[in-house]
This record gives sequence, C-alpha cells and structure tokens, in this order.
Amino acid sequence: MSRYLVTGGAGFIGSHLVDRLLAQGDRVRVLDDFSTGKTANLGEDRKGLETVQACVTSEPDIAAAVVGIDGIFHLAALPSVARSVVAPLETHHINATGGLNILNQARKSGVKVVFAGSSSAYGDQEAEYKSEELREDPLSPYAASKLAGELYCRSFARVYDLPVVVTRFFNVYGPRQVPDSPYSGVIAAFCLAMLRGEAPRIDGDGRQSRDFTYVEDVTRAMTMAMKKSFAGPVTMNIACGESHDLLEMLSILKDYSGSSREPEYATARTGDVRHSLADMALAEKMLDFKAEVSFREGLERTYDWYKREYS
Repeated sequence: MSRYLVTGGAGFIGSHLVDRLLAQGDRVRVLDDFSTGKTANLGEDRKGLETVQACVTSEPDIAAAVVGIDGIFHLAALPSVARSVVAPLETHHINATGGLNILNQARKSGVKVVFAGSSSAYGDQEAEYKSEELREDPLSPYAASKLAGELYCRSFARVYDLPVVVTRFFNVYGPRQVPDSPYSGVIAAFCLAMLRGEAPRIDGDGRQSRDFTYVEDVTRAMTMAMKKSFAGPVTMNIACGESHDLLEMLSILKDYSGSSREPEYATARTGDVRHSLADMALAEKMLDFKAEVSFREGLERTYDWYKREYS
C-alpha cells in the first residue's frame, strides 16, 4: 500500500484517479482549492482518503501536504484555452508557478511526480501524428503555461535527479466534466444541450478533429507511469491514437440520444488547434499502454452519466 498526493483531486480527471488509487488499496491525500473541483466528486467518509483545501501556489501548504507521501500526481490546473485568452496571468500563476512549487517540494522530499501535461503544447503542426519528438509550438497562454510546467519537469529531472514523468493528455472526456460553464469540454456541453433539447454549439465548421480519450484510460496510464521506473526525464502522449471530428462525434451522440436538433455554428475560437492526433508508439513501448474504451462506448457511457445527473 502506498500513500499518494493528488493535486486537483476533486476535479474531473483527478477524482477518477482518486477512485482508481483507492480501489487498488492505496491511501490518497487530495489537495484542491475547490475553485473548479467539487466535494461531490470525492464522495463522503471514504476509507483511505484525506482532503486538504489549499492552492498549489502556497508553498507552506504544499510543504505540509507532501509529508509522508510516496508519490505525487499533479493535475491541479486552470483549464481552458478560452479562459487563458481572457486571463493569461492567472493561468500562468496556477499552471506554471503552481507546477514549479510542486516540483520544488517533491525534490526536497525525494518523491516521484507524474505531471499532467497537455497536447496543446504541439500547437498546429503539419505532422499528422503528434510525436513527442516534435518541437513544441503553443498557440495559447494555456498551452504556454502547461509547457512551462513541462520544461521545469525536464530541468528538475536533470539538475536534481528527480523522477518525473510528464503524461500529455489529448482531449479527455467522461463523467463529472462540468457541462454548463463557458469553458466546458465540447462533449460535456453537447450532452447537456441534447438533454435540454437545445442546439449544440460548434465553434468553427465542425471539421476540427481531436484524439478524444476516455478518462478511465487516462487514469490507468497515470498509475502505470507512477509504478514504472525510468531513466531521466520522460514525456509521453496518453491518448487513443484515433482522430474524430466534431461532426462525427455529434452524429454518434444524436443517434444514441435520439436528439434531432441541428447544431448552431459560431466563430472559431482564438488559440484553438485545428487537428490533434497522438503518436502512441512511446507509451506503448514504455508502459505497454493502449486505450481500452472505444470512442463510441465512451460517448455512450458519458451521455448515460449526464442523463442520470441532469435529467
């Protein structure tokens, strides 16, 4: 049995990771400021779970949170490209400075970090498959802030010999993602619109494509990355390795839900990447990881959850 710190553990991905860790018999300390995370995501009185309300930018709080910890999963972040365009300084403060704070406390304690990175680091590049060997080209303040955290990971691994693995996520979706915020993920927003009989909104022409990855596959990859030893800094894509555009995704959801509403189109958002598809060779080689939940199955599971929670 191990004891892990999960920053952002009350959030969408973080709470699913907490579920997985507890289910495998580990003890978990969640650190979250609850600005976007929810206590309901964690449940009540769960054996092996401890919750600390604090922000990742607070050095004293992080120093206290890492005491007695065997490893850190760092997921706390201020998400959304659109939000970062409006609030770039706040985004940097949480994502870059907060990440640096976590790494600094980890190197003092000598514990491994699995750091949640973002495929937004690649930007819009001509390569069909986004490989970890590509030079990063962030298009938004959000992407730049996440990449800054990754660069600190690499430097801490080299300078302090800190064991760090960066897992670059590609458009994670599934239950518990907030569906009714201006910064909601597109799948969550589409599900809620259909349940309310409203027209889903597409920013752009709908032909922008993503490597959508179900949340349970992501958390499985993170725990695998924590358990395996690596030499030096490691950055790896975590995704399905499949491309689906928004119109295809909408068609599947309409078919499953029985919705007949056609989408409404709006102007494409500043900083959005046109196409995103992961090269999964490295994760397959180093972790023997492959996504297990198909796109259609994941969409159906996700829609069913929103139907239970929001109908």
